[in-house]
Amino acid sequence: MSGPLSKRRGAVVALLVCLALGLALAFVLARVAGAPWLNAALLVVPATLVYAIGTGFSAFYLCRAYPLNARHPAAIAGVMGVAALFAGLLWATLLQFSNSVSLLLDVHWLGVPLTQPLLALFFGLGALLYCLAAAVHYLLLEFVRAKTAEQRGLEAQLMAQEAQLRMLRTQIDPHFLFNSLNSISALTSINAAGARQMTVQLASFFRQSLSMEAHKHITLHEELVLIRHFLAIEQVRFGERLQVAVAIDDAALACLLPPMLIQPLVENAVKHGICGLTDGGVLDIEARRAGSLLQIAVRNPVDADQGPSRGNGVGLDNVRQRLASAYGHEASVHWARRGGTFEVTLSMPAQTGDTEEA
Repeated sequence: MSGPLSKRRGAVVALLVCLALGLALAFVLARVAGAPWLNAALLVVPATLVYAIGTGFSAFYLCRAYPLNARHPAAIAGVMGVAALFAGLLWATLLQFSNSVSLLLDVHWLGVPLTQPLLALFFGLGALLYCLAAAVHYLLLEFVRAKTAEQRGLEAQLMAQEAQLRMLRTQIDPHFLFNSLNSISALTSINAAGARQMTVQLASFFRQSLSMEAHKHITLHEELVLIRHFLAIEQVRFGERLQVAVAIDDAALACLLPPMLIQPLVENAVKHGICGLTDGGVLDIEARRAGSLLQIAVRNPVDADQGPSRGNGVGLDNVRQRLASAYGHEASVHWARRGGTFEVTLSMPAQTGDTEEA
């Protein structure tokens, strides 16, 4: 048998229940038939164990062959009813045969005067016990089926989550690539050497980012390396207009996060903030570990006279969805414009350890 009864503890419990049932029936038989309790026990207990083993396997395989969710209730009731009658007849016949052999041996501690009412009683009790065994097996099978369905549901949910994360990451890469190519195109007419340098750095950036494609999470330190590559690309274009201030808590460097989670925020800060300012500005990146949380902030200056529009929001929307897929309600992302500063803050569980493989 499978499920809980296949375990050693379940088998021991079933054996103890059968022994207790056999002893109880032996006590009743001894009182009714007026026979010694030892005689009744030697007759009933072995027959009960044999009956329990036979009916247990029979009920299990019939329950597997006639599952509740795939068979008509009338068919199940008919098959189980016939099997219960045969089980009761088997028990009564086994008791009668064992008692006859015991009486033939003419030993004083063997044999019990079995009457027809007593055999009828064991017949009815055997049929009822078979129905009870079938009900128990159905409960166990439904329990195992429910656990299996729950496990499959969790696996399907994880697969859907991973597929969504892969989709979001494939949206980020082309978005960054198109913006970088536009920057290179704009730079070629005014600084050909700078355009060549940006092309080389762009190739280095994608070479490193593709090497992390097989990882679900990277450390904050690795993410910052990618961001520095990106900023080096943009500084070729903006020169002194782009200043960077990085304040990273040492305890936060080992924390894990989805790859290229902060890069879209930095890209937005350059494209929609500093790019629109004649004198440029300072891009602030902060990260710290606050207990069980990793908190990250990206700030950039914006034109105070500029409207609230910040492009089509691809970067921010991807960050929000990736955080929700990876951490659920444990993570959050907020952004706000305060005067001439735009700020995005992230909060997520501070997880550390080896880089996870996909």
